[in-house]
Amino acid sequence: MPQAPDLETRITGHEPQDTRLWLRMLSCCNLIENELRSRLRTEFKTTLPRFDLMSQLTHAPKGLKMSELSRQMMVTNGNITGITDQLEKDGLVERLKDPTDRRSSLIRLTLKGRRYQRKMQRAHEAWIESLMGGLPQSTRSALFDLLAELKLAMYSRLPAQ
Repeated sequence: MPQAPDLETRITGHEPQDTRLWLRMLSCCNLIENELRSRLRTEFKTTLPRFDLMSQLTHAPKGLKMSELSRQMMVTNGNITGITDQLEKDGLVERLKDPTDRRSSLIRLTLKGRRYQRKMQRAHEAWIESLMGGLPQSTRSALFDLLAELKLAMYSRLPAQ
């Protein structure tokens, strides 16, 4: 296996297995995320946070409040505001008054934004398929199931939220 310049390559092999596992998962996630960031920048002149925000909005055709976007994306309201300002300037999202709360705005994709997001989403899915395609389908399925097991185990050990 080729050595990649990541956190996992810095371990000596004497660390606890759980630490090595965590670093391996982190390395895989970082490799995929960095490649997706690069491709979004190169092919769509956009960023992963912009793509993520627009993706969230595809599931809410009537729009979402900034606080909802912030919670779903696990970033601050300030981050959402900055990204939204840029997307609005580009004509990809619009701010609407929330009919249930006059103090709030809803953020919604424009027609231009929906078309642009669909194009990016198709490319994004193809990129991920290409990146994962080096593994046989049976291995991907087994890994998916094992990670589901890990996720459930993690939730059972985390403090109640």
